[in-house]
Amino acid sequence: MAKITDTEIKQVMQRYSIIGAAPALLAAVKRALIIAPIDISVLINGENGTGKEFFPKIIHDNSPRKHNKYIAVNCGAIPSGTISSELFGHEKGAFTNAESEHAGYFEVADKGTIFLDEVADLTLDAQARLLRVLESGEFLRVGSSKVRKTNVRVVAATNKDLMTMVKAGEFREDLFYRIAAIRIEVPPLRERGDDIKMLAFKFSTDYAEQHRRQPLLFDESAYRQLMAFRWSGNVRELQSLIREMSSFESGMVNGDTVKRYLSQKNHSAALPVPFDNVQHDYTQERELIFKMILQMQQEIKELKDAIAGNAMHQPQLSSNKLHLSSSISDLQRPGTALPQAGDMQATTIDTEPTVMWDKFNDDFQASAVHEAHQPSPQRHAIHDIKATAIDVEEDKVKTLQDTEREVIISAIERNNGKRRQTAEELGISERTLYRKIKEYGLEYRNNRK
Repeated sequence: MAKITDTEIKQVMQRYSIIGAAPALLAAVKRALIIAPIDISVLINGENGTGKEFFPKIIHDNSPRKHNKYIAVNCGAIPSGTISSELFGHEKGAFTNAESEHAGYFEVADKGTIFLDEVADLTLDAQARLLRVLESGEFLRVGSSKVRKTNVRVVAATNKDLMTMVKAGEFREDLFYRIAAIRIEVPPLRERGDDIKMLAFKFSTDYAEQHRRQPLLFDESAYRQLMAFRWSGNVRELQSLIREMSSFESGMVNGDTVKRYLSQKNHSAALPVPFDNVQHDYTQERELIFKMILQMQQEIKELKDAIAGNAMHQPQLSSNKLHLSSSISDLQRPGTALPQAGDMQATTIDTEPTVMWDKFNDDFQASAVHEAHQPSPQRHAIHDIKATAIDVEEDKVKTLQDTEREVIISAIERNNGKRRQTAEELGISERTLYRKIKEYGLEYRNNRK
């Protein structure tokens, strides 16, 4: 085993701006230096915000691969449907929008090092592909049968217990033992003792230099408060706190000041606002719902016209696609944030028209199980949506104004013409309701207040 001196450890920590003198931290850096020249996979464990990302760089820069590529990949930030393509590449035409061939990270990083951060978020398909690379250096691009070779060292990191995931069937056991040949444990901040003082002073000084201010100072009572805190977000959370305090405080900070900021942090995190107490205006949601219904009406009408026009040619009905901008059943859940119109992703139902319409009706029927538990205004809104959605069978496409008028009429009748109750159910003001009643000529229905 190579002998690593304290001087070498300090030089590496200074080079990568790692601050601290806790034995567990020094041991982790020393372990990374020892294993760096040995071409073997490494797994780095540690909580979020502990600085796991420094260790793969230390390993790469002190290995024979240091003059070749180093690529860091956050597996948790890549959609599950494209992770295999990003890691291993794809061929032209392998899937929709694959207009050209694409070399994945493992192909680009040949003879170098690849850092897989949040490796626990890999899909099972990507895990199988990764296992093959680790065992034989072979991989297949998505959509290709040609075996390719790569020589890559893998350093992975996670904040999750992979063995627990293995037992739950969420992570492959054979892959676990491959990537965890060597493990490095990065200690949480709460176990690093006086390192908290050093980090607090460093963050305060950095903030002062960046914004041309006097650095914040801490007395012993302030340090005691900082060291007694649990720091679930670790170094990143401490840095956030120091930045906040540096923005509003100056000079010497005592324990009471630190305690106040920590209490505010805990209070805001521990007391979420209950959904039932939120006063929400559903006007924007209704506008989006109406637009969705109108789009479905138009698309179904176009589909019917296409079928009628091509009936003599016996078209392949299975090729007709109905694009629904969003699942209306998702709108029934309390607290569900509605997407903006530009963010709605189309879902394609590739089937015959009869099956498509049956599925559309089934979605509404399945949603009735949860409907009784909805808040009153939202529950009635769902009734309005269902009643309006049935109209999509008609050949005539209604306008947004027609749909809105029918919703208002239905609400007025349910509330026996009482304007205040009708406005509350619709989630609008009485003034707005009165204006809509006059606009649509519904005064005869609104004979009581």
